[in-house]
Amino acid sequence: MIHSGQIVDLLTRRIYPGEIRVENGRIASLREVPSAPETYLLPGFVDAHIHIESSMLVPAAFARLAVVHGTVATVSDPHEIANVMGIEGVRYMQKSGRQVPFKFFFGAPSCVPATGFEQAGAHLGPEEIDRLLQDPEILYLAEMMNYPGVIHGDPEVMAKLALARQYGKPIDGHAPGLRGEALQTYIEAGISTDHESFTYEEGKEKLEKGMKLLIREGSAARNFEALIDLLPAYPDRVMFCSDDKHPDDLLLGHINGLARRAIARGIDPMIVLKAACVHPVTHYGLPVGQLRPGDPADFIRLRDLADLEVLETWIEGRCVARAGEPLIEVPPARIINQFAASPKQAADFALPATGRQVRAIVARDGELVTGSEVLSARIEHGLALADPARDLLKIAVVNRYADVAPAVAFIRQVGLKAGAIASSVAHDSHNIVAVGCDDASLCRAVNLVIGARGGIAVTGPEGEDVLPLPVGGIMSDQAGEVVAAGYQRLDRMAKALGSPLGAPFMTLSFMALLVIPSLKLSDQGLFDGDNFQFADLFSD
Repeated sequence: MIHSGQIVDLLTRRIYPGEIRVENGRIASLREVPSAPETYLLPGFVDAHIHIESSMLVPAAFARLAVVHGTVATVSDPHEIANVMGIEGVRYMQKSGRQVPFKFFFGAPSCVPATGFEQAGAHLGPEEIDRLLQDPEILYLAEMMNYPGVIHGDPEVMAKLALARQYGKPIDGHAPGLRGEALQTYIEAGISTDHESFTYEEGKEKLEKGMKLLIREGSAARNFEALIDLLPAYPDRVMFCSDDKHPDDLLLGHINGLARRAIARGIDPMIVLKAACVHPVTHYGLPVGQLRPGDPADFIRLRDLADLEVLETWIEGRCVARAGEPLIEVPPARIINQFAASPKQAADFALPATGRQVRAIVARDGELVTGSEVLSARIEHGLALADPARDLLKIAVVNRYADVAPAVAFIRQVGLKAGAIASSVAHDSHNIVAVGCDDASLCRAVNLVIGARGGIAVTGPEGEDVLPLPVGGIMSDQAGEVVAAGYQRLDRMAKALGSPLGAPFMTLSFMALLVIPSLKLSDQGLFDGDNFQFADLFSD
């Protein structure tokens, strides 16, 4: 098969009219010709760090949406399903990915559970990490979220890092806000990337100290604007990633959207496209084609190098998307799960007041980091209540792996005026997290999730709805378009209840992520992420 167009050679920074000859899924030859169609052929886009599970889709269904945007591969951390199902969950992701013509590259999740201050569904210690890293399809040690463990030399953490070095596999980082000597210690442990920087100065320091910077733009954490001006100064050390992307956002775009925005700012398209297409391949040693003879025939056809409209996506010589339509058939998804929680009562969410003030989580739109604020409590009959008039709502985390009492605290800037929202997509242990204006609504939203054995739910004066996520309680067994429509419906309902957040459910899903500062809630209680210890909810 011959493909003609303007060939974009990102490795030599050259564009020329040419022909690509493909045989048996590989590039047999490239040659320059006098003239060719005015469309552009170049390597496909690669997401340098993503949790597929956050799309609420199994890998095969994710691929069907992603190829439309020119994505041919992802560097995928199966951390979320591993927290629910352990190694069985990692194998599930690998098998689902193999069902479609798309290139998923999975790592060994390094932090399952993310901390010892919460209950997850599994524990991956050094022995399990060793088993995973022996698999030639497991290409790297996924993000080392326990950066305090690295800095202080925790034996289990150091053993996992040593295994990755032993097998010669890259180690991904996760170090939000880490600077100075602590950052240097973290890097010296062999950690080579970071996707958690949220200021220009932080990203610059990490680059200067030798790390590779992943500019993240997901559904909740959006760091593109803060970091993109680092790309021209460090053109060979930057990649793009989405980290967590909900299905409705995936319908709209993927890595192509970040590249388009970078080019629109005036950054050299060759620099931008190398970050989007080449650097993940070279850093991780991915078997993804780069438009060279002998490479897999993985490439895309664009209308131009400004809007980056994707006309065709090819993977190993097979057209997987054309004119905005996927050409991938997705087989039915197999269901695996672990869900032990039974329905709750409203009284389970009552909080006896043991002080006159409460320490509240402060959510931040577009960020994973949270703030902390001390406010006077609303107390009636000895109980501390939510106070929607002051935007002081209750937040609860319900252990899904055992029938125990919920952990309850307070949160601001979610903004609900009535009702409640709940989700079993709750990084990283994926217990049920919920925010509500009163105990009855909070309980009802949680019970909708429990009844579905995983999902996202809304309840309010105008009604209730739930999007079931039966695969591990975090993914659907339905097609991407169906899941996206369901998610959009619940998103609208949450916003109709008063939430000003751009992505209420995505923000909610990170309120139990203890490794991101500064104040979060686990199934065991309020947690201070700055000092890495539990915190008191009430004070005098």
